Amino acid sequence: MADLKTTYMGIELKNPIIIGANNLTVDPKNAVALEEAGAAAIVYKSLFEEQIQLESYEMDMQMEAYNERNAEMTKLFPDLDHAGPREFLLRLKKVKEAVSIPVFASLNCVNRETWKTWAKEIEQTGVDGLELNFYHVPHDFSIEEGVIIEEQLAIAKDVVKALKIPVSVKLSPFYTNPLNFIKRLDAVGVKSVVMFNSLFQPDIDINDLKLVYKYKLSNEEDSRLPLRYTGLTFGNIKADICSSRGIFNGADVVKMVLAGANTIQTVSSIYKYGFSSITKMLDDIEGWMKEKNFNSLSEFRGKLSKQNIKNPFAYRRAQYVDILLHADDILKDHALN
Repeated sequence: MADLKTTYMGIELKNPIIIGANNLTVDPKNAVALEEAGAAAIVYKSLFEEQIQLESYEMDMQMEAYNERNAEMTKLFPDLDHAGPREFLLRLKKVKEAVSIPVFASLNCVNRETWKTWAKEIEQTGVDGLELNFYHVPHDFSIEEGVIIEEQLAIAKDVVKALKIPVSVKLSPFYTNPLNFIKRLDAVGVKSVVMFNSLFQPDIDINDLKLVYKYKLSNEEDSRLPLRYTGLTFGNIKADICSSRGIFNGADVVKMVLAGANTIQTVSSIYKYGFSSITKMLDDIEGWMKEKNFNSLSEFRGKLSKQNIKNPFAYRRAQYVDILLHADDILKDHALN
């Protein structure tokens, strides 16, 4: 049997397949089913600061609505801590206790101090590590990119320093130079980088004349971007590399490992094809390894990264030029199919 062991945040996993943060991971029964299907680790559904603030506000409004109903009472209800985030922590702990594979938490905040505060709260649940979900949606023309980058690096440094468990960063591709940012995250002690998170983009309903937000699963083509940056990053940082988006089968996983990934994260595959898709991924990986005479992931990890291939232009725009030069052949192939 092939050796599929690898690491994420420096923690040994039995194989490279991690279930990314999503709604299914909230239920301990689903977590158990994912483990039984072969998942090596689970990332629990993300906690967002906006969610904390909104739920706290709604709780306060509900509590205050009954104030001073009786002249002899100041409040009908006693002061209570907001239950929303506390319930999140309780559910996270239950999922961690339900499975034997590593469980990682995911956090997205707005304010620098909030990141550290909730990171410490999450650590107390016993999770194996914490994933910081970094992205920035531009809304102010006056903010320079350098300010945003420095703030995110400061947050990563704060959290790494505050916690005993390892920290990873799941980042977006929307940086002027993602490679430089990844290198700097590595320098502050982040144990893994995840490329990339999936951002929800607004759409417009032309009938009701309003903005709408639709949940959109990834597709196979989405894997091209993380594959490029995985291949560029390999060999240049100490942190583990985790590739995410557009990964649906064993071949997709193999491609990412060849580019240099330690692990991958998948979500859309289990929504589209069910938990059994994990088992099939693993079978396909082992079948490919047997065919190519590889006994472990380490034997071919990074084999097709920028560092290890002879063509210096393979991960550059030269690919695009090559495609243009052979456009007629490509169109002819598509016409035949």
